[in-house]
Amino acid sequence: MTDTIRRYFEAFNAKDVDAMLDCLTEDVAHHVNEGQVREGRARFAEFCAHMARCYDETLTELVLFEAERGTRAAAEYMVNGTYLDTDAGLPEARGQSYRLPAGSFFTLRDGKIARVTTYYNLADWMAQVR
Repeated sequence: MTDTIRRYFEAFNAKDVDAMLDCLTEDVAHHVNEGQVREGRARFAEFCAHMARCYDETLTELVLFEAERGTRAAAEYMVNGTYLDTDAGLPEARGQSYRLPAGSFFTLRDGKIARVTTYYNLADWMAQVR
């Protein structure tokens, strides 16, 4: 199952939202850091469009973990980004660069991602972009 997770992250770095969506179940539950759960591929695609407008990010130092006979997985990585456009409720964007560790947790079903939960230190990010 880590092949699915690896494809998901490769698509993220390639900025290929369609390839990311191909890794997800139709009813995917997307738990974002400091936010609400978004359900379904359409909501995930909307989130990706918003993120692409506000942030340019590449993930490096990816380490994948698999458990529960391939039904659960986790990833640890570094987010290397540029803050492009001011996101509501956050500091003003001025092209600031940032780098911070993050992690994601996954539930897999029938070879696809049914849940993705992402965590990072928002206070660290805020300090870097202020």
